Amino acid sequence: MRKIIHCDADCFFAAIEMRDDPGLRNRPMAVGGSADRRGVISTCNYEARRYGVRSAMASAYAKRLCPDLIIVPGRMEAYREASLAMRHIFYDYSELVEPLSLDEAYIEVTGTEFCQGSATRIAEAIRTRVRDELGITVSAGVAANKFLAKVASDWRKPDGLFVVPPAASEEFVRHLPVTKVPGVGRATATRLSQMGVVRCGDLLQFDVFELSERFGAFGQRLHQLSRGQDDRPVSVSRRRKSLSVEHTYARDLPDVEGCLGQLPALLQSLVRRLRRLEDDYQVVKAFVKLKFDDFSSTTLERTGSQVRLEDYSELCREAFERGDRPVRLLGLGVRFVDLREDRAFYQLDLFA
Repeated sequence: MRKIIHCDADCFFAAIEMRDDPGLRNRPMAVGGSADRRGVISTCNYEARRYGVRSAMASAYAKRLCPDLIIVPGRMEAYREASLAMRHIFYDYSELVEPLSLDEAYIEVTGTEFCQGSATRIAEAIRTRVRDELGITVSAGVAANKFLAKVASDWRKPDGLFVVPPAASEEFVRHLPVTKVPGVGRATATRLSQMGVVRCGDLLQFDVFELSERFGAFGQRLHQLSRGQDDRPVSVSRRRKSLSVEHTYARDLPDVEGCLGQLPALLQSLVRRLRRLEDDYQVVKAFVKLKFDDFSSTTLERTGSQVRLEDYSELCREAFERGDRPVRLLGLGVRFVDLREDRAFYQLDLFA
């Protein structure tokens, strides 16, 4: 029996904008193009959704639905940075991570040693860390397969956790609206409704041959999912290229000495996580990241295969000089080549 978590950030782009500009909170806002330039909404917060604003909607129409809607341009670099930080958190609990987009991923934790082997506790730990370290919320679903985990993550949005225990999965799917099945769009839902199918349990009266005759190759998929069956593995297309630890402080670190005082604890955490990696990773760079109290950030890295406090202290001093102001987030990490994937040439230590 597999244990799979699906994590999905809540209104991701909008959440990053509200985090970085608290003045946007509790007001209907969206990320997208300008209404007077035929722009389109990329995503919006939940206050805007109450007015009917949705992703992929024309910005001009969204403004008609919600005249007070604030539309801000997207900042893809900020979203990529947050996505990568989320992914690092996922990797701390499993190497089996399948990203689906910037804001969602499957994580398989079958046989894990973390949280006493509880996928539910791991999901809660991930949600807590994302909230504390990134300042946004993530909804999660826990189940025995990818289909049920993805459905579950949407069950208590926003900022929710829903678990489908294996013993309850059959009953859960039976009452599931068929529109929740991936691949069932408006046209398919209409055809299913004409057949008297509203919930997945209604599909149980049709065998796989009849569904295949009506819906082609998708009919077989409908037959499986309506029974809660999904044997797709969590597909890891690429392994990690870096590992880092970060901490956002309740009180800003006032000066460089304050930052240096936090490095030993962060380094200890980094070393502990490095020890859990397989031997086919080779460290090639060390880096530090600082985010200042004005939310500007800087990252400084240096080539080297050693993970030493003195190296990180030097990097930290140089990075602090770039902002020379209080620090709200401090992180350090390593970049490496994956000897399993990267068969190209890379620089070896002459005396290793």
